Amino acid sequence: MSTTTNGTSTVPPETERIRHILVSRQDTPQRPGAVSASLTYGWRALLKIKHVPEQLFDVTIFPIMMTVMMTYVFGGSIGAAVSGQEAGGDAVDAYVQWLIPGIFAQTLVMITMYTGLTLNRDISKGVFDRFRSLPVWRPAQLVGALLGDQVRYTLAGVIILVVGFIMGFRPAGGLPGVLAAFLMLLVFSFCLSWVWTTVALLMRTEQAAMGVSMFIMMPLTFVSNIFAPTESMPGPVRAFAEANPVSTLVGCIRQFMDGVYDVGSITAVLIYCAVLVVIFGPISMFVYNRTS
Repeated sequence: MSTTTNGTSTVPPETERIRHILVSRQDTPQRPGAVSASLTYGWRALLKIKHVPEQLFDVTIFPIMMTVMMTYVFGGSIGAAVSGQEAGGDAVDAYVQWLIPGIFAQTLVMITMYTGLTLNRDISKGVFDRFRSLPVWRPAQLVGALLGDQVRYTLAGVIILVVGFIMGFRPAGGLPGVLAAFLMLLVFSFCLSWVWTTVALLMRTEQAAMGVSMFIMMPLTFVSNIFAPTESMPGPVRAFAEANPVSTLVGCIRQFMDGVYDVGSITAVLIYCAVLVVIFGPISMFVYNRTS
């Protein structure tokens, strides 16, 4: 309530203090930057793992199952072809040295599609409608989800390497080669995740996103040099396998783990990474903004 003194309106101190707080910009929190917002959404992705630990099944049980199954079911015959030895224990040991870098790449590449499925689930539940209304960098929700999944990729990669070491895998490149391969694979997985982000934004249901993702993923991982050399494949299949970016990635990882750092292979993988981000990053943001 205001009072009048000599015809002049006097505002009570309490009202003046409230008005000062409302109009003053000194205590207004600063708008979060792109990095801060992305890291916050990345932390949200990790909290989802904490509250729903079952979603780690694909990065724990699946890598172990694939490694053991492929080694002991196909290792004898494929290992003999790879190493030129008689089928048996020695061939399996030789195949382990060939397979682990490939299965290492396959596991991380395959679980990248779960990024899109999680995103599609959040969108269908309306969570991202709230995110779009916040005064933050618009791509932060997508980038943060991809950054959070790097932890899942790292966990899966560590499990594969541990299982491989138990089975007798001994990389000639030592620890530096393994770390270089791990870093390259994480970079490629992050860039490939933009493909599944686009798919998740285009598909109306999680089941549809899963179907499209598997349709794309199966040829990329199985028609490649992960399980067998491309030289043994028939003409058209071999041509596809050799042009497959996953084959280029696996070849680079095998070189790292052998202690070879070929500039051409590294450059080829990085070019693939740049192309994936340049193409699918803008498409993802266009679709994301269109649906807002």
